Amino acid sequence: MNSARWPAGLLALLLALSPAAASQRLSEIRHGGRIGQIKLERVNRRLHGYLVDYTHNHGADRRIWSPALCAKRDLYVYLPPGYDPQLRYPLVFVLHGFGQDEEFFIDDDLVYRLDAAMACGKLPPMIVAVPDGSISGHACLVSPGSFFVNIPAGRFEDFLMQDVWNFVHCQYPIRPERCAHAMVGVSMGGGAAYNKGIKYRDRIGIVVGIFPPLNTRWIDCHGRYMSNFDPACWGWRTDFSQRHQVVGRFYGIFTVRLHHLTDPLYGRRNPNILELVSSENVIEMLETWDVRPGQLEMFLAYGGRDQFNIDAQVESFLYVARRRGLCLTVAYDPKGKHDAATAEEFLPCVFNWLRPRMEPYSPR
Repeated sequence: MNSARWPAGLLALLLALSPAAASQRLSEIRHGGRIGQIKLERVNRRLHGYLVDYTHNHGADRRIWSPALCAKRDLYVYLPPGYDPQLRYPLVFVLHGFGQDEEFFIDDDLVYRLDAAMACGKLPPMIVAVPDGSISGHACLVSPGSFFVNIPAGRFEDFLMQDVWNFVHCQYPIRPERCAHAMVGVSMGGGAAYNKGIKYRDRIGIVVGIFPPLNTRWIDCHGRYMSNFDPACWGWRTDFSQRHQVVGRFYGIFTVRLHHLTDPLYGRRNPNILELVSSENVIEMLETWDVRPGQLEMFLAYGGRDQFNIDAQVESFLYVARRRGLCLTVAYDPKGKHDAATAEEFLPCVFNWLRPRMEPYSPR
C-alpha cells in the first residue's frame, strides 16, 4: 500500500500528532505488518506494571466482542505496579486522537510515562483502559476516528460506555465511586472525554482534555474558522455545505478540510448534519445537559498555535463555561501546537492535577 494514495488530510492528522509513529506505521503497513511485529513481552519487560492485550496486534486475536458494533474490537488494559486483584483501583479511560487507534498508547510512549509516574509515586496505582475508537478497526491512516459517538457508521458511544465499561468492570476490581473514574483524552479523544463526562456524570467524576475540540461549530462573526477567539466577534456554524473549507494546516503542505471530519461521521449529504453536530458539541452540551458547578472536575490543556485552531474552540468553551460558574483548571502554552511534543509537555501538569483527585481511591 502506498502512502501517496491516502487522503492527504488524514495523513496530516497522524503526522501532526506523532511524526515518528506515522513513519513507523507507514513502514509496517508497506511490509504487510503492524505493531504485531513488536512482541508484547518486550513492552512488558520495560514496565513496572503490566499491559494486558485484548487486541489483534501481537500475533493472536484477543479482541473483545462488542455487541454495540457487532464486531470484535481492540482494547489494551494497563495494570499498575504491585497490582493485587484482591484490592480495588481507580479507573482511567485513555482516548486517542483522530487518525489513531489504541496503538498510540505504545507508539507515543504514553504507557511508559504512566507506568513510570505510578512507579515513582507521581500517580497513584490506577487501572487504565485504552479502547480503539477508529471507525473501521484497522490501520487508521485510511480510517478516521469516530469521536466515540453513535453515528451511522456505528454505535461507538455504546461500545465505550457499555461494552468496554462492562468488560473492564467484570474483569478487574474497580472502585465504584464516580470520582474514582476519569476520562482522559487527546485531540478527538479529549473532546470525547468531555462529551462522556457530561453525559455520564453519574459514573464519571473527572475529565481531562489535551487540545480537545470542544466547539465544533466554531466560526467568527465573519464566518471564518481559522481565526482567533474574540468574545465580541464569534458565531455558530450553521452551514456544513462548504465541504472544502480548511480547518487545519500542517507544514505548509497538508490541509485538512471540513469534509475530512464530517463525511466519515455523518455521510456526504446528510440533511440532519447540523442537528447531529449540535447534539454532540461539548460547548452546547453545557446547557442541554444542564452542567452545574461542582458536578465535574475538569482539566484543559491547549496551545496557542494549534494547526486545527483548537485554541479558538477551547477559548469559546471556557468563555461559556465560566459564565455558567464552572471551574476548570487550564494549562496553556502560547507556542504550543497540535502535536505529540506539546502533548508530552502537558503530561506533568496532567499528572500533578490528577494525583490528588485519584489518590483517595487508590489502594496505596
